[in-house]
Amino acid sequence: MLWVKSFHVVFVVSWYAGLLYLPRLFVYHAMTEDESGHQRFVVMERKLLGLMAIAGIGTAVLGFWLVLDYAWQAYSGSGWLHAKLALVAGLYAYHGWCVKLARDFREHRNHRSHRFYRVINEIPALILIAVVVLVIVKPF
Repeated sequence: MLWVKSFHVVFVVSWYAGLLYLPRLFVYHAMTEDESGHQRFVVMERKLLGLMAIAGIGTAVLGFWLVLDYAWQAYSGSGWLHAKLALVAGLYAYHGWCVKLARDFREHRNHRSHRFYRVINEIPALILIAVVVLVIVKPF
């Protein structure tokens, strides 16, 4: 089970790298005014989303494996596990929203400023803090 947990952490870290970096690309993309710059960001965002999809799927598969193998039985009565799973579900929704935002950029439909993307870039960092505290401290 330690192998599963180890690779789950590797996939989480990889997925998180994308969750933190993609909105940063959106910041710079929103500031781009020339077509060649636009196309460069479209390619970067598409490639990063591909890697994020692989890492997100690996995170989910191994995470479910861990929950089914021992975590649910050991912690289903603990509120922290339910809160963590809800936050993780929120991250997958955020990931899906980022896919939509990248599509909007690709199709020249972005109407948001770079400031907007600077703000949403903080969402996964805040969720990361909450999840780590829940998993390590198990406050409830």
